[in-house]
Amino acid sequence: MIIFLLNAGMIGLVGGIGGVIVGSVASGSVGALVSEEGGMMHMFGTTSLSIELLIAAFVFSIAIGLIAGAIPAYRASRLKPVDALRYE
Repeated sequence: MIIFLLNAGMIGLVGGIGGVIVGSVASGSVGALVSEEGGMMHMFGTTSLSIELLIAAFVFSIAIGLIAGAIPAYRASRLKPVDALRYE
C-alpha cells in the first residue's frame, strides 16, 4: 500500500510542478499586461509569487494526489500478487 501511495504522491508532485510553471507564466503575463495598459486595469497592480505560496501549492498537490490514490492503493493492497499482476 505504501508503494501505491508514494506513486500517487509523486504524480501529485509532478502535477504541482506543472501547475506552478503554468501559474507563474500566467501570473507574469497578466502582470505585464496590466502594467502596460493603465486605466481601470491598473488598479490590480503587479503580481508576485512568494516562496510560502509555492510550498503551499506543492503540499496541496501532493495531498490531493495522496487522497485520490488512497482508495485504489487500499484495494490493490488487498489483492493477491498474482491477481494484481494478471492482465485482462
